[in-house]
Amino acid sequence: MNVLMVGSECTPFVKTGGLADVLGSLPGELRDQGIDVRLVLPKYENMETEWKEKLTLTNVLNVQLGWRNQYAGIEYIEYNGTPVYFIDNEYYFKRSNLYGYGDEAERFVFFNRAVMELVREMDWTPDVLHCHDWQTGLIPLFLHTHYKEDPIFQHMKTVFTIHNLKYQGIFPQSVLHDLMDLDEGLMVESGLEFFGEINFMKGALNFADYITTVSETYAEEIQTAYYGENLDGVLRKRSDQLTGIVNGIDVKNYNPLKDEAIPFPYRSSSAKKAQNKMWLQEKLGLPVRSDVPMIGIVSRLVEQKGFDLIGRVIDELLYHNDIQVVVLGTGEYHYEQMLQWAQDRNPSKMSTNIMFSEPFSRQIYAASDMFWMPSRFEPCGIGQLIALRYLTAPIVRETGGLVDTVQSYDFETQEGNGFTFTNYNAHDMLFTMKRAIQCYEDADHWKQLMKNMVKSQFSWKNSAQQYKALYQTIAQEFVMQ
Repeated sequence: MNVLMVGSECTPFVKTGGLADVLGSLPGELRDQGIDVRLVLPKYENMETEWKEKLTLTNVLNVQLGWRNQYAGIEYIEYNGTPVYFIDNEYYFKRSNLYGYGDEAERFVFFNRAVMELVREMDWTPDVLHCHDWQTGLIPLFLHTHYKEDPIFQHMKTVFTIHNLKYQGIFPQSVLHDLMDLDEGLMVESGLEFFGEINFMKGALNFADYITTVSETYAEEIQTAYYGENLDGVLRKRSDQLTGIVNGIDVKNYNPLKDEAIPFPYRSSSAKKAQNKMWLQEKLGLPVRSDVPMIGIVSRLVEQKGFDLIGRVIDELLYHNDIQVVVLGTGEYHYEQMLQWAQDRNPSKMSTNIMFSEPFSRQIYAASDMFWMPSRFEPCGIGQLIALRYLTAPIVRETGGLVDTVQSYDFETQEGNGFTFTNYNAHDMLFTMKRAIQCYEDADHWKQLMKNMVKSQFSWKNSAQQYKALYQTIAQEFVMQ
């Protein structure tokens, strides 16, 4: 089974979000299970020099983009046994950021066409093109249009994975002809049409053979109007070809026993974890106490992550409880200011750090007793998975991948690995925070909760098995045809 994964970012090369973690870990796990997986990415300017210097130019392609004929260099590296191809074009990708430019449509139409041309030239033929998020959403469409008569693509199947339905790639109708060389016949419900514009993700949802998303609950949620981002009707029509497979984490990378970023490595020792907390307290200028519960937040500071709820209760939470809150992240200015003001009012109880640092984030996971993640919606979420790996109890809202991975601790049965609340409501969240603090203050219950967290680790192994089964189902359907 040959699978070519296509995405717009991947650790350790470039990263803005969880998609990069998936593409950095899943291919290696699939290869361990006998799938020949390869990966295609854009070659961005802000990729670390150490990786750029290891790339080898293997081919040069011409890519037709409407009336344009564009250069695409193919550069290659093998990373942890996985072949990785980079599409090089300085006009489109030599920029300081991965996204956020006025020509996003042109950049990613080019990338999608370049991937198809690469497949045509390779001496290896994929059985499945596995595409991730809107930046790769045109590949299933191109397979049914420009390349449908090409013998190389005749038996190729496509899987499209939604990592976050909110980001869809919506552009003016003119892109259809000017960049994609396609006509207005696709301006229909079963094509790309989206309120008079075109939608890259909608094209993938209509034309891919199978659709996955990153948790079972999110697969159900996005078929409703509340979570469906105006694509719920399309997803309901494709419900028989839609499945949720929860993400994992790289348990070798996220390992508190071997993590070089944390000062006191540990496996399940609460004493060593407390040492990490006191080390971080001293670093941040907080009172150094092993007995105070520390609540960590590592996040983009945006509404999706629940910061409007946090803003409503943070003062009350800090005033009435003997706790410390440590925040790391950047995002929307008003949330940054809200958290900074909360620190200014409570300097002995809160540390707000408007920045991002991977080592610092790991120090927070290791030091904190609880991890606060009250998302409005969360396709999967990686923060709660890392928290569980570092024995930091997640406090989450019951949505998407959060409800699939965190079960609320029950004081009677002593089951559960965190704390959850159902309604997107600030006082429901505050009540849950108080339950978590109450649990921390009871040594026996907290000890049991830590034991439960040790048992609830989410590696990529199980998820990779589900993807492998999906690929095999696609292959069997082809044979039956």
